[in-house]
Amino acid sequence: MRQFLDFEKPVAELENKIDDLRHMENPEGVNISDEIARLSEKSEKQLRALYEKLTPAQKVQVARHAQRPHAVDYVRKLITDFTPLAGDRQFGDDKAIIGGIGRFNDVPVVVIGTERGSDLETRLEHNFGMARPEGYRKAIRLMKMADRFKMPVLTFVDTAGAWPGIDAEARGQAEAIARSIETCLSIQVPLIATVIGEGGSGGAVALASADRVLMLENAIYSVISPEACASILWRDPKMAPTAAEALRLTARDLKKFKIIDRIIREPVGGAQRDPEATIIAVGAAIEEELKALSPLEGPALLAKRRERFLAIGQEGLA
Repeated sequence: MRQFLDFEKPVAELENKIDDLRHMENPEGVNISDEIARLSEKSEKQLRALYEKLTPAQKVQVARHAQRPHAVDYVRKLITDFTPLAGDRQFGDDKAIIGGIGRFNDVPVVVIGTERGSDLETRLEHNFGMARPEGYRKAIRLMKMADRFKMPVLTFVDTAGAWPGIDAEARGQAEAIARSIETCLSIQVPLIATVIGEGGSGGAVALASADRVLMLENAIYSVISPEACASILWRDPKMAPTAAEALRLTARDLKKFKIIDRIIREPVGGAQRDPEATIIAVGAAIEEELKALSPLEGPALLAKRRERFLAIGQEGLA
């Protein structure tokens, strides 16, 4: 069953009417199919109009939509011969971060992703995509393995941030995130990160310090959530829409600031409306970027990566 966001209420009403008509018996002399077609066209136009002028706060809602495709969905669709790998070889396995080896269009790759879960059971299993130190240390282990065997790394980012619990802090959360960023920046194989939903704080940067950072059109990427920002600056979570505007967390803004490299278009109404088409579009974008990066040797790749990050924020400085 499709879940509608607050601002989608006009579309929800139309689609409910369409569903009601489809389940009605066709009265004699009444052409229900024509009415369904008319309402469907009206619904599509309204949906397109809504999504053409989304505010940053509305994009936050879309990025967090429970029915958007998750990291496991991208792995199932894009990666063949996938073999999951678990554990950090120090403490344990963190299921908030999934990872393993497989083939992307017949190219051997290492895949890492933050996984939120799709229902209550899987959300609890994956801790809502908020990783502990052992999750980032697992990512480090997999990236170093990819470097050793000369395999590109693909990461899929969708997290509100790293787990803020006392247990995580006690096991070195900040150090694990810093080491993961360091590993991203030092491996001599192509690293392509895709923000598929919410890219929150250091928990996202730990997997997205890449040669190419791709981002879905309605995804968000920010140093802090709008709610947390509003609580700190105004001591009022209701100011979250204002914070979302100020944080410049949309794909369009981040592309302008050269924090991301590419925006991937979503189906009208967001990735949740057509997950398969979204995943195919992401796969095509990754394939194109991987072809561009593959000819580069290790030192040249490192130099380009270094230049990319040093250039952020430099435009306009004297």
